[in-house]
Amino acid sequence: MSQYEDNDDIDFYAQFSDVVPLAQNTVEFVPPAKDNLAKQQRRLDIELSMQLANNHLSVECLQPIDPYDHLSFKKSGVQQGVFKNLRMGKYNIEGVINLQNQKFEQARSGIFKRIIDAYKSGSRTLLIKHGIGLHNKPLPAMLKSYVNQWLTEMPQVIAFHTAMAHHGGNGATYVLLKKNDEQKADNREQYRKR
Repeated sequence: MSQYEDNDDIDFYAQFSDVVPLAQNTVEFVPPAKDNLAKQQRRLDIELSMQLANNHLSVECLQPIDPYDHLSFKKSGVQQGVFKNLRMGKYNIEGVINLQNQKFEQARSGIFKRIIDAYKSGSRTLLIKHGIGLHNKPLPAMLKSYVNQWLTEMPQVIAFHTAMAHHGGNGATYVLLKKNDEQKADNREQYRKR
């Protein structure tokens, strides 16, 4: 070091020799509960909008159906006995999705969200109440036609069939969901060969 650098440091320290650090007052900020609730609600709204953005259910009805038509669908791999029990309403209904009197977008997002939630929670059998839609405009059974189409588009759905009369008949549909990963693991463990 040169002598000039040492002198500069000494001059600097000399000018600030009377400086005293400020006293530390620690103040703990506690946000009001209202802000926390507002943040939680915003977070929930964002999550819901992200789910709805991922909603792949079609908005165009490809094949309108008659109000009195039976809905029936089964993916390959579903045993005939399982499908027959679904058709006959023999399975315990673990959830009901009521779409009656809902606007199109409400019904579309509602069915998407509820089926995803039911699948994640491990529910296997649902009942969707869509009505027969005799007086729907511009087409009769418009919502029923969309439900028929949407259920085939959802990978979680492995079968569905029009409900028995005591569950709503032509105005309702039984839906069978596939097992989630946890249920599959439990099933493998239960039937594992030793």
